[in-house]
Amino acid sequence: MNAESDERREAAADGDDAAAHRLGSRAPHFVRRSRPLHLSWQAGVFVVGLAVVVAGVIMLPLPGPGWLVIFAGMAIWATEFVWAQLVLRWTKRKVTEAAKRALDPKVRRRNIALTAAGFVIIAVLLGIYVSTHGLRLPWHTGR
Repeated sequence: MNAESDERREAAADGDDAAAHRLGSRAPHFVRRSRPLHLSWQAGVFVVGLAVVVAGVIMLPLPGPGWLVIFAGMAIWATEFVWAQLVLRWTKRKVTEAAKRALDPKVRRRNIALTAAGFVIIAVLLGIYVSTHGLRLPWHTGR
């Protein structure tokens, strides 16, 4: 048994009929009929998804939408691989939960207080720097 059929069976057992239809390969029917063609298709999807994910990882320390590109690569993989579909579902669930927690009034007040405290600390450090060194910027060596 392959993982695709196991996932479909589990989703159907959970009563999530729509999820059962969404798991698995989204390759065209003529591709899925031929095993060699389907394996080639999967290899192509994997390589394209890998290239996009690697580009996203490279963008993480550089300017650019690194995480967005990584998730785009995962979405490419999810068109063909059940494991990527499950990772994307888990990620979407966690992001939704985090967004709900962030909108909680207690959490918002705490975040606002922490942000304000951070700004005060930065302002104090900046004031200390200016009083010690004047308005000279650190990258100007005075030459």
